[in-house]
Amino acid sequence: MYVIVGLGNPGLKYSQSRHNVGFMCMDFLSEKLGIKIDKIKFKALIGEGNYNGEKVILVKPQTFMNLSGESVQAIVNFYKVPHQNLFVVYDDIDIDLGKLRIRKQGSSGTHNGMRNIIYLLGFDDFPRFRIGVSKPQNMDLADFVLSGFSKEEQKILIETLNKCSDACLNAITDGIDSAMNNFNIR
Repeated sequence: MYVIVGLGNPGLKYSQSRHNVGFMCMDFLSEKLGIKIDKIKFKALIGEGNYNGEKVILVKPQTFMNLSGESVQAIVNFYKVPHQNLFVVYDDIDIDLGKLRIRKQGSSGTHNGMRNIIYLLGFDDFPRFRIGVSKPQNMDLADFVLSGFSKEEQKILIETLNKCSDACLNAITDGIDSAMNNFNIR
């Protein structure tokens, strides 16, 4: 079993913001796998299905970003998910737009949603898929991550979201090392 969590904020107001690229990636996976993310459980919208003989649960926490760990902790505890089978997809301002960084484990960096997840889970040895959204130029950080993408940026983002969803599937079939080798964009 694999649980893939995309981080974001609920509601239409935030749906196309930089902070919601995790949710956007779940939409790409939902489409590719034919899994509807429409059940409300564990303070999240979830969808369940199968891929290559593995049960896959797609998750969009509905707790708002900074409390994402509440949802993730409930899911991990209920399903007894092995650490390496929990994938978290989220935005990263320290990575340029269009870049994807996959890691087996690590700290939360400057991301409050990841900080809350690691704090509540009590471990950080789970794969994460970080989607670059770039750093703000002359703009408050909170305002920046809650802002949308320009038309040019949207084209780049779509390619990156497609690659990230493919990387998640590659990690399920061939392992996280394979996904890192194939999809980490320098």
